[in-house]
Amino acid sequence: MLHVTKSFLPDLKEYVSYLERIWESNHLTNDGPLLRELEQKLRDYLQVEHVIFVTNGTIALQLALKALQVKGEVITTPFSYCATSNSILWEGSTPIFADIDANSLTVESAQIKSKITSNTQAILTTHVYGNAGDLEAQEEVAAAYNIPLIYDGAHAFGVNYKGKSIFNYGTVSTCSFHATKVFHSVEGGAVVTNDSKLAAKIIELRSFGHKNDDYFSAGINGKNSEFHAAMGLVNLGHFDQIRNYRKWACELYDSLLQVPGNAIQFNPVMERNYSYYPVMFPNEVSLLKAVSKLNAVQINPRRYFYPSLNTLSFVDKQSCPVSEDIALRVLCLPLSAEIKEDEIRLIADLVNQSFN
Repeated sequence: MLHVTKSFLPDLKEYVSYLERIWESNHLTNDGPLLRELEQKLRDYLQVEHVIFVTNGTIALQLALKALQVKGEVITTPFSYCATSNSILWEGSTPIFADIDANSLTVESAQIKSKITSNTQAILTTHVYGNAGDLEAQEEVAAAYNIPLIYDGAHAFGVNYKGKSIFNYGTVSTCSFHATKVFHSVEGGAVVTNDSKLAAKIIELRSFGHKNDDYFSAGINGKNSEFHAAMGLVNLGHFDQIRNYRKWACELYDSLLQVPGNAIQFNPVMERNYSYYPVMFPNEVSLLKAVSKLNAVQINPRRYFYPSLNTLSFVDKQSCPVSEDIALRVLCLPLSAEIKEDEIRLIADLVNQSFN
């Protein structure tokens, strides 16, 4: 059975070498030496000021919202995983959905500006499939209205925009290191910012809002363990190799697929991380036909991201016709650091047959 992703696992001996260090230190969690080492190596790799390793990407979003004291309306995207809008709801705020660009699939500056009111407290949008929108223009809009700009970069680890990490844009960015991601620590995530005061606040909130016997605020348990940090340290050393392999796989898909109207456009001034291989079908009927053909031979693609978040039963209904349409027509095909050429050729052939 071939799934939409397969988690990368390093040589067991590499991981065990870090486990031996845990046994030597007997420090299992709570800001341990491996966690600090991972944070430093991530800062160096990404060339950013602050990387705060946390439990998962959803907690990262919640910590960013909490540290920025966001309460009220948050402009966000309808085309993302539900963690994006759920984090806003969980923190007691209201998601205001701005429709997406039909080509980049991200929310861009014009859509953001059209939704700003006196009640807007923050902007939280997603680098969908690791894609970059018009980032400078978005920063200008946020600055003009004095609104914090949060990027959900769950899919964006290793993406460079105009020669530097995409995490350098916005007030704060978050990332997921879940096992399905292109870089993972089994479970985990990070908050990334170049604002030292904001970073200090997030670190405080990550550990219940106290340090030793000094209590500062009502924090949360966002700490991660030495075991997860160990996996992150090993996998970081393989990341460039993983990305290069996935690039090869994506380029092979590109050469084989013949999908009418497949118009997803990745920003030309960015270096991709090949976190997903999304295909935009001309309609839902052809998508479902492709899924049926693939499932028949035990190949399981996934509809990232379906349904459009503005249509969920527990949010206020807001019209986003572009997102609603595209959510019906986008399918992510299997992609991993181990997928084989014959598997890609079979998948592409079955997808192409769905149009015959």
